Amino acid sequence: MNRQTIIGLVLIGAILFGFSWYQNSQQKRLIEQRRIEDSLARASAPVPLPEPTMPSFDSLGLPANGTPVAANQTAPSNPAGIPQTSSSPETFSVENDLMTLQFSSQGGILSDVVLKDYSRFDGSPLHLWRPDSERFDVEFFLRRSGRDAQVNTSDYTFLPSISQQGDTQQVSMRLPVDSLAYVEFLYTVPKADYMLGFEVRFVGMEPILSNQSSFSIDWAHTGLQNEKGWDNENTYSTLSYHFPGVSGIEELGASRAGGSKSESEPSRIQWVAFKGQFFSSVLIADDAFHGAAVEYRTHQPGDHLIKDFAADLVVPMDRDRETYGFRMYLGPNKFSTLKQYGISLERLVPLGWFGWVSRWFIIPLFDWLSRIGLGIGWIIFFITLIVRLVVFPLTFTSYKSSARMRAVKPEVDEINARYPDQADAMKKQQATMELYRRVGINPMAGCLPMLIQFPIIIAVFRFFPAAIELRGQSLWWAEDLSSYDSILSLGFNVPFYGDHISLFALMMAVSTLFMSWITFKQQPTQAGMPGMKFMMLWMMPIMLLLWFNNYASGLCFYYLLANLFTITQMQLTRLLIDEDALRRKMLARPAKAAKPKSGFMARLEEAQKAQAAAARQQAAGKKPSRKR
Repeated sequence: MNRQTIIGLVLIGAILFGFSWYQNSQQKRLIEQRRIEDSLARASAPVPLPEPTMPSFDSLGLPANGTPVAANQTAPSNPAGIPQTSSSPETFSVENDLMTLQFSSQGGILSDVVLKDYSRFDGSPLHLWRPDSERFDVEFFLRRSGRDAQVNTSDYTFLPSISQQGDTQQVSMRLPVDSLAYVEFLYTVPKADYMLGFEVRFVGMEPILSNQSSFSIDWAHTGLQNEKGWDNENTYSTLSYHFPGVSGIEELGASRAGGSKSESEPSRIQWVAFKGQFFSSVLIADDAFHGAAVEYRTHQPGDHLIKDFAADLVVPMDRDRETYGFRMYLGPNKFSTLKQYGISLERLVPLGWFGWVSRWFIIPLFDWLSRIGLGIGWIIFFITLIVRLVVFPLTFTSYKSSARMRAVKPEVDEINARYPDQADAMKKQQATMELYRRVGINPMAGCLPMLIQFPIIIAVFRFFPAAIELRGQSLWWAEDLSSYDSILSLGFNVPFYGDHISLFALMMAVSTLFMSWITFKQQPTQAGMPGMKFMMLWMMPIMLLLWFNNYASGLCFYYLLANLFTITQMQLTRLLIDEDALRRKMLARPAKAAKPKSGFMARLEEAQKAQAAAARQQAAGKKPSRKR
């Protein structure tokens, strides 16, 4: 690699660093761009917000930080005169192959969800929901004595029943309104699926419903800390929603500890998701919601909670209609699992700007290697090897360009000696470019291949921290490749670094330093340039060490292997390329074989000449005039 390649690598690292900062700083520009694109996509069929108007954010009722959402419920009331049941609230459980679900007759809700195939970072059961972390309320109006009376289902005790239909279980929650009418929540639990059916039914209610065009669903949830690194889990936890007929999704973006975000969306929405780093809760409407107010507030580290989410959803209502269909996805953010539903749920896996690389290359490769029975360490090894082989033609072009630059080093040194003064820098640059043109060197040939690889670099960077396949997978001393590996707890926090030492991050930084040292030794002419040694040797390793200490150890392991493969490729390429023969061939090249100047190069040289002339004129104007 030559100097241009190293500068390209440094620029790529700086872009990656800036990208991470940009993501943690709410990603406002990206969100706005997505909003514009999606708005254009759905502009052909806009649906106005039905009456009543959108709920305000004050009605979402999120509690202060440190208090789960369910603890904020108001005391039960009965403004609609609905007869209260004599039984006290009860809870009961239903299981399928993947989940244990607990239902509560108070409000007729699903109150607790335990995922069987996963556990928290400390080994305890993974509760996606807990009874004290959920609020689910359906609000509508009854006509009583000539007046509209508001009904909130969370205030009432429902009558539960369970039925079995083949491998599918159904949980019915009924709220009798009078002797002939009732409200029913009907949950359908399949045998082996994270997707539940959910129906809201107004049976026999038409004579007593008020003249309303919609009812609302007030859903709130507290995201529980399930991963080792609070900061990393918080970064990937957000509130998302999806418009019908649009491929992308909208997100409220990231927020630091104590931060909050809210948004009001009057358009049709297909689903709303309370998304964690690896697990999500999604409410999906069969016919789309007609607007929503959404909000989240971020907890402080240390209370084992991540975010309080809330959504107030508007459902269009027809007095002659009994059943309104929904679905609930309560499970992992696994790309292949989410994609099978065909409603863009796979977009909950944050694959970034170049997600197409992960969707069409990285993820299928990972799944194929998993299916043939390889361990996680070997899977990452072969992904790294295959990626390096795929991009080898580009890297070989870069290595060959570096060899060509080294081959004409004596001529470049001669030009440098001919123009030692800073005032002649323009002449030196022009002479060097003329030499490169004569011997057939493209100065950009070493940098462009690195930039072309940029989509793969970004795709891998986004895939590993978001891949649930790495969660809980151990490798050597790392207990969980989806989180950082700590070999030593410092007991105090170092700014920009953390309170621990990650060995994989340290090894990755050392390998980067070694690779930079090899490259620097191949470019001895740069040793005397101010700041070049620091930039080429130390800048990237130090930046990576600070940056990756809290990142997924699986990602650090990947970059460690990538560095080792790159070093091996560099050494093998130097053995394959005879630089002496290359030099003789380049210098023997006839002048007529020199590449003609491109339009860009011609304009560049004209600009350089004009700049040099202006500099000479300015220098002449500053000379003191002679005394007469």
